[in-house]
Amino acid sequence: MAATAILPQTAPGKTERGDSTGRHFYEKMPLDKDILNLDPDEKAFFKQTTKIEDETELNAHICVVQEEAYKVFPCPCIRNFNFTKLKISRLNAYPQMLELVKTRPDAIYLDIGCCFGNDARKAVVDGYPMQNIICSDLRAQYWELGHELFRDTDTFRVPFIAGDAFDPAFLSPTLVEKHGPRPALNQVKTLNELQGEISVIHASSFFHLFDEEHQEKLAYLTATLLSKKPGSLMFGSHGGMAVPGTRNERGAYGHSPESWTQLWETVLGKGKCQVKAEFRSLRRAHWQDEKNPHQAMMWSVTII
Repeated sequence: MAATAILPQTAPGKTERGDSTGRHFYEKMPLDKDILNLDPDEKAFFKQTTKIEDETELNAHICVVQEEAYKVFPCPCIRNFNFTKLKISRLNAYPQMLELVKTRPDAIYLDIGCCFGNDARKAVVDGYPMQNIICSDLRAQYWELGHELFRDTDTFRVPFIAGDAFDPAFLSPTLVEKHGPRPALNQVKTLNELQGEISVIHASSFFHLFDEEHQEKLAYLTATLLSKKPGSLMFGSHGGMAVPGTRNERGAYGHSPESWTQLWETVLGKGKCQVKAEFRSLRRAHWQDEKNPHQAMMWSVTII
């Protein structure tokens, strides 16, 4: 099999990925049900998907699943009910994603770092073909809890594959020559099988978990998955900083819109992609660990 190396070499002596989601830090923070505050669009979405009309019952149901998920791993996205925020639909590139599948009916959409799969479900509600979607996360328990949250084990049949994006057996830092057609999504076992095949990648609250070196690696890795047809799209949102640097005591790195643009132009080639990135301020009343005021960076990378 032919293979072409694409990743920069790991810094000498550094063997562990820069994951900032340390259990020792987050498990000290108790859950607070009062953080849950669905806006009208979120209420409508969860009523539609869970079939729970009573708001008190709905909130209680969400909190039960949140508590179970926090036992799996106590990350802030779970604690802060970020999975209720319809994040994907509030990103500037979301209409672009929905338009792309109209002109490219076989466009595969990967939600990486999908957690419960809430964003994929929102895309289905808004018309993205379920048969074109595949989701992935490090922890399969979150996906199972997603079925519990939305009560749709028998109806939401999007394939899910669990794996670590930094594990070359799951997502290789090399491009491997393929033989034969792409496997059906429900037969895919690793992301390696989808290199160069994916038209849309959504990755929110994912890159910012890592230090600068591992964010760069992750950009190269996910770039191997993206189809190089014009219009192919990767987008998301995550924490950033006006001046790039370390965001918190756990070593997570915050890019600025300018440094994020430079990263992707390096990965994909300047002139071969269009990068858009901008800040959107977020309320952080329940999360105060960052050295600097938190800003979410909305971004998209489109192949041209």
